[in-house]
Amino acid sequence: MPDWKIFKIISLKRYNWKKYDFFLISVVVMLLCISTFILTRVANNFSINKQIIGLVFGFIIMGVVSLIDYHTICRYIPILYILGTLMVAATRFSPIGDDLSTNSYRWLDLKVIYFQPSELVKIILILTLATFFNRCVQRDDRKINSWKTFFEACLLTFIPTGFILVQSDLSSSIVIIMVLVIMLISSGVGKKILGPVAAIVVPSILALFWYILQPGQKLLNEYQVDRILGFLHPEEAALGTMFQQNNSVLSIASGKLYGKMIIDSGETTRNYAHVSVKDSDFVWTPIGEEFGFIGCLIILALLSILIFKCLITAKRSRDYLGMMIAIGIGAMYCFQIFFNIGVNTAILPNTGLPLPFLSNGLTSIWSNMISIGILLNIGIQPIRR
Repeated sequence: MPDWKIFKIISLKRYNWKKYDFFLISVVVMLLCISTFILTRVANNFSINKQIIGLVFGFIIMGVVSLIDYHTICRYIPILYILGTLMVAATRFSPIGDDLSTNSYRWLDLKVIYFQPSELVKIILILTLATFFNRCVQRDDRKINSWKTFFEACLLTFIPTGFILVQSDLSSSIVIIMVLVIMLISSGVGKKILGPVAAIVVPSILALFWYILQPGQKLLNEYQVDRILGFLHPEEAALGTMFQQNNSVLSIASGKLYGKMIIDSGETTRNYAHVSVKDSDFVWTPIGEEFGFIGCLIILALLSILIFKCLITAKRSRDYLGMMIAIGIGAMYCFQIFFNIGVNTAILPNTGLPLPFLSNGLTSIWSNMISIGILLNIGIQPIRR
């Protein structure tokens, strides 16, 4: 006899379909349309057919995930956590790991595509932490506010994050740590835990920052230290480490109010031609030049709606687990957007991080589609007893 339990993973009848968030999907569609337009102008060897196929597959992923109960997904968290950790470890310690000539081993060469597991691991860690906190609350409400809970949550986060750091992917590691902080604050861990931790961590970060600026430090790569020093002393590194960011700022400023797509549509040259990685980490640069200040405000409004929808989903969630997942996804989007645009506008040191739904890269898009699918599923859940 077949095991019919597997068909209960997708239970369509009990969902509240009136709350299926088509407005959130429309925001995602608009961002992806903007991304495709920009990438056709700036990305080398860009294939519109490959992009369309990747986006269609991404929407299929989002639709399927939105139908799977997130409680069911969280039952398999131990397996997902182990697979995610092994994938990020494989980027550095296996033959299929690849640096794409960047000296950062962030990709797995799967022959068909280059897969960046750190993007997927962010989602897995959010689900892992939400599941962990949920179990602590279910067993004993007082257990959540304990040192044991705090250290176990940190350990769960730091194991895969350590492998991401070994990749030389500092930016993704920082985003994960910030997501952990937000989820710790939202979980119910009280001031008696977070207060002493903050009193120790903040001075430690200042001491660590001082150390990495010293000659002979062993924590960061030389190019990472050069970027920090260039950010602190931009006039001395104008033709060095700050050259990329300075050109980015000039390119964004040249878009003026309306953008060159409108006022200089016939012009063949653009300032962002002097900016590298403009299809991914510096995608905000051509966006600023093509769409101008008004266009950037509209896109920022769309990204803000994305974050706001995460918070609304968390507030309206039917249980603690759904609330924590939505908060984690919202925090991830918030910090990735802040860090990416901050680098493009030179208010932060240069570091590589994709802009959600706008940067090139199918791994990033598919991972973001998974997170949107989970948000949609949280929103259509019925009232749980």
